Amino acid sequence: MAIIYGPVPSWRLGRSLGIDLLNVKKKVCTFNCIYCQLGETGRFVVEPEEFVDLNQLKRELETLGPLNADYATFSGTGEPALAVNLGEAIELARSNLALPVAVLTNSSLISRPEVRERLARADVVVAKLDAADEQTFSTVNRPASGLRFDRMLEGLRRFRDEYRGKLALQVMLVEANRDHAGDIAELARSVCPDEVQINTPLRPSKAQPLPPPAIAGIRAQFTGLPNVVTVYEAPRYDVRPLDPAETLRRRPGPGDSLGSLGSPRA
Repeated sequence: MAIIYGPVPSWRLGRSLGIDLLNVKKKVCTFNCIYCQLGETGRFVVEPEEFVDLNQLKRELETLGPLNADYATFSGTGEPALAVNLGEAIELARSNLALPVAVLTNSSLISRPEVRERLARADVVVAKLDAADEQTFSTVNRPASGLRFDRMLEGLRRFRDEYRGKLALQVMLVEANRDHAGDIAELARSVCPDEVQINTPLRPSKAQPLPPPAIAGIRAQFTGLPNVVTVYEAPRYDVRPLDPAETLRRRPGPGDSLGSLGSPRA
């Protein structure tokens, strides 16, 4: 398997079968977030292109046997919305797997109508919101040149208006943005998500995680929003990846800090 990896334990989605439409050796992204588990961005890209042929994805999907998974999730070695064939890939996954489809996006390209249309084919979209202003956006997410926070925020609001699936906002909190949590919560209310996921980097990262008491205090600032969950409250999942090497390439370290990656299934 080169495109499909996992399942991995996801505190947000349970047992998640990963689909990597970028499948690159070094991360390709629109951001260079200070906390990213994949390290520094190898190549900044802001215009979607084709990285993976869908015939290859189809072949991999057709080889899968029965799976103990809760979601098929588009994620991997960079920003999934950079794949110009994301929409078709979502439909391909849905037609081959008896699983709901999720996409984890950093929200960077969501101001573009064609990107929103591709994302809208998923059952669940988990979109990033780590800042409340341009300065914090630049400090924490370190975007490619030309990407602006205000456009991204307006794109999130437009997507909420158009999208009929489940929209979750993920807020990754580190020391650099913890004091902005209240302002981020206010912007989250303006987006009206179905869920807010408060996260801190528990897998290998250059940024240190905030401790449980700090995350609990931050959660209290997100009152008035539905279904606010935090990484420290997440259940544990035991999973057995199809290919441990390919899984660890996308999920460095010993696996999810609140779960475990088991040995490959015999």
